[in-house]
Amino acid sequence: MVERAMKIQEVVLRAMDGRLKWYQAAEILGISDRQMRRWKLRYQHWGYDGLIDRRCKKPSPRRVPVEVVKEVLSLYREHYFDFNVLHFHHKLKEDHGIELSYSWVKNLLQTAGLVAKGKRKSPHRKARPRRPLRGMLLFVDASTHRWIPCLDGMQDLIVVLDDATTEVYYARLVPQESTQSTMEALRAVVQTQGLFCALYTDRASHFVTTRTASRQKPSGPTQIQRALGQLGIELIQSYSPQARGRIERLWATWQGRLPMELRARGINRWEEANEFLATTWLPFHNKTWSVAPQCPESAFVPLNGQDLDRIFALHHSRVVGNDNCVQFQNLKLQIPPCQWRYSFAKCQVKLYQHLDGTITLGYGPHTLGRYDSQGRLLSPSQKAA
Repeated sequence: MVERAMKIQEVVLRAMDGRLKWYQAAEILGISDRQMRRWKLRYQHWGYDGLIDRRCKKPSPRRVPVEVVKEVLSLYREHYFDFNVLHFHHKLKEDHGIELSYSWVKNLLQTAGLVAKGKRKSPHRKARPRRPLRGMLLFVDASTHRWIPCLDGMQDLIVVLDDATTEVYYARLVPQESTQSTMEALRAVVQTQGLFCALYTDRASHFVTTRTASRQKPSGPTQIQRALGQLGIELIQSYSPQARGRIERLWATWQGRLPMELRARGINRWEEANEFLATTWLPFHNKTWSVAPQCPESAFVPLNGQDLDRIFALHHSRVVGNDNCVQFQNLKLQIPPCQWRYSFAKCQVKLYQHLDGTITLGYGPHTLGRYDSQGRLLSPSQKAA
């Protein structure tokens, strides 16, 4: 009897939603048009309980009016068609004043065919306990998704997340995840929060090197491994998405909400999207989904004179030519005269490719010169154009 009523309800909802004609619904159920009109009136008066045999059960006094059912279906179909059920349920309560349970809204949308039923969940796995202090373990990851629906193609969103609280310290949209974009994220977190203990990442090529230069000697550390080593931060490699479950669940939540929020607000430019992330979305996330740490203390350590400009830069070793010039990417960098050395010919110097596009030549603790992206020498107080 219940299965029969559920089938009738599904067909009636499709007819009320306009996806079926009433005579088509009658044909599907194998009844006459007259009987279909009776069931339509019965559903309008008594709701779902009106479709059950009235000799077995009386209509429930807590039934939802048909006008509310039509309004919910119309709102989802016309305005919130790309929202997930939980997001839509929040909008119904906050913006439209419709107080309905999440399960009722989900069953209604699934029965009307507006939302697909989810797949069976994977087997239960034991969760890894959170670290007790803020700053003990941070996640950094990027997700390729169509975050800005009005733009063509995909965008990468880089996020830095705290394991102890699920608090997000950094989020920014970039055209593509790279060594430089990841270094910008890590530097911003170190500048605002301080030095942390460990960083949990996947095995992307800009984090770890999985290949070897030869059979005897493995290739050196990546730029990010080198920067974290200089700061004393441990790099932990993840071998499966399940090991990064906390940030993977964040992506599932953000992909189901953030693009819809950007579309609803008419945001279709990179600058506007990143400003919305920093000023609105991150405070909302940290207020809604973050949790209190087990211990109120913090594991973040303040900076102690570390030169972040040099640490968070791409390091390259070069040998100075006889003309006191260094070759780098079709650029010829002329070393200016120095008071404490006549020539640097045949000396091995360190070339720092900074995040702002400038280039610095270093010889031990000394800075030999600073150049813009075109190789032009800059004065000590001058910035890159």
